[in-house]
Amino acid sequence: MQSIKIFKKQNSWNVLYTTPRSEIKVADRLSKMGFNVYCPTRVEIRQWSDRKTKLKVPLLPSMVLINIDEQLRSKVFDIPGTVRYMFWLGRIAKVSEEEVDVLKKGLKENAVIDHKISKLSLGSEIEIPNCGGKKGIIQKKSQKKIWVELKELNFVIALNVA
Repeated sequence: MQSIKIFKKQNSWNVLYTTPRSEIKVADRLSKMGFNVYCPTRVEIRQWSDRKTKLKVPLLPSMVLINIDEQLRSKVFDIPGTVRYMFWLGRIAKVSEEEVDVLKKGLKENAVIDHKISKLSLGSEIEIPNCGGKKGIIQKKSQKKIWVELKELNFVIALNVA
């Protein structure tokens, strides 16, 4: 595979669908080709009958975020595991640089929702702590998690409640 250097930084990201359980591999391969790729992950502890293991699990199942120039979009299909781009309202789905930065910062700082949020009702707009004032809409809540919608992508992420 030849390396592709991307000098011009785009101001929005595309969502690339992958085959199941290949998000991290696809992101690594695209990164080695020179693309600006982000695959948000979290560490999860899995219990088997004989052991516990820490696994790096993608936050967005079967999805990778890629900042790519329009002329190079077809190059991603040279990588095994890529399926297609996500479309929204007949166009390739875009995620703003701000939302990607908030996601990176939130994962880096282990941003969690505090106990006051559990009193809010579904559909309420909340400010996500430690995420630069970013707001989201509560879609669902439980004792341990709260699901918040990312507006531009119409995608919901689950956050742990403190």
